Amino acid sequence: MGTVGQDRESMTERDDLIYRESRELHRRLRGKIEIRPKITVRTLKDLSRVYTPGVAQVCREIQEDRDRAYLYTIKSNTVAIITDGSAVLGLGNIGGYAAIPVMEGKALLFREFGGVNAFPICFEGYHTDFVEDVKNIAPIFGGICLEDIAAPKCFEVEEALQGIGIPVMHDDQHGTAVVVLAALMNACRATGRKMEDLTLAICGAGAAGFAIFRLLRCLGYNQRLCKSVRDIVMCDRKGIIHRGRDDLSKNKYKYIIAHETNGKNRSGTLADAMEGADVFIGVSAPSLVTPEMVRSMGDDPIVMALANPVPEIMPEEARKGGAGVIATGRSDYPNQVNNVLAFPGIFRGALDACAREITNEMKLAAAHALAARVKRPTRGRILPSVLDRKVARAVAEAVSAAAVSCGSARDCHSLPRG
Repeated sequence: MGTVGQDRESMTERDDLIYRESRELHRRLRGKIEIRPKITVRTLKDLSRVYTPGVAQVCREIQEDRDRAYLYTIKSNTVAIITDGSAVLGLGNIGGYAAIPVMEGKALLFREFGGVNAFPICFEGYHTDFVEDVKNIAPIFGGICLEDIAAPKCFEVEEALQGIGIPVMHDDQHGTAVVVLAALMNACRATGRKMEDLTLAICGAGAAGFAIFRLLRCLGYNQRLCKSVRDIVMCDRKGIIHRGRDDLSKNKYKYIIAHETNGKNRSGTLADAMEGADVFIGVSAPSLVTPEMVRSMGDDPIVMALANPVPEIMPEEARKGGAGVIATGRSDYPNQVNNVLAFPGIFRGALDACAREITNEMKLAAAHALAARVKRPTRGRILPSVLDRKVARAVAEAVSAAAVSCGSARDCHSLPRG
């Protein structure tokens, strides 16, 4: 077995090759997505039907009932990908221009895996308030996917956009949480544990960490669908978040964390949080965890080190520490936790239901459907492949059914057609 240095050197070489190949691909294609017509205009009759005068009748019918836009326009299958470029992958606050390639890639994945049209809308500047702008462009879209917006702004934007009549979801929060929950359910099956008996240490209290803890606690959700994880301790850069910290008044989301986790009100470092824990979930920064910290956990621990591109601990090192199940965000190791397993299916299901919002029940349904794609989970396989084309459809069907049962769906497809 190679040393840590050799493993990282090999990983760096692989990444460098991918970076070069990706740059050449983007240069050759000049963008990864495009808009194409569904029909060809060959005659004047064709023109009169797709444009004036025929289109006037369609406009009048939508004016009478806005929900008819789901019948007659691209609204029924189109999502806006909204970002300000303030938290892009592991690159940080690189701005709207530099975020375009990532958002194009997201749009491609929406289409490739979910059959959903998606278009990037990139704003420039973390301090720009674009909530009203998003509300004003919402008529053309059937959903809004918020992407790569730094905390706490991401929470504020998502909250401000709820209730606009179409689903709004910050994928870095809820897409990540859905996949993590599915992975944890199957890791429990593989190791003979129960969710409600777990003790968790979560490193990272930003967008992903906050949503993960809320979903794992199943707060406000149907307890029949998900047994709550009762014992969670969360850490940020300052260590364990507890009720005695003097910075909680400055950040309401950390205040919520302090009062909804850490029942014993423990304080200390990440190492202290991990001691005796059954599960470590990292959504933070590279190389924060050592084999000794893993060794201090409970027997046969579950380690999800999801920082990208370099995880909190490399799988080889986690294994040295005695980890029983290991997951990362990388595609070159087993058990990849990747949002592409969630967001195409979630939005596909929401669009199919003409949903008004994405509810907690819909997220839970997505997690259960994703976990069910692995019939017999093992330590080396707790999630389906990100290339499994059946995942998005299974998730979509579960999400659509949940939208109907919880009252989020519209009955748009039964509207009279004039």
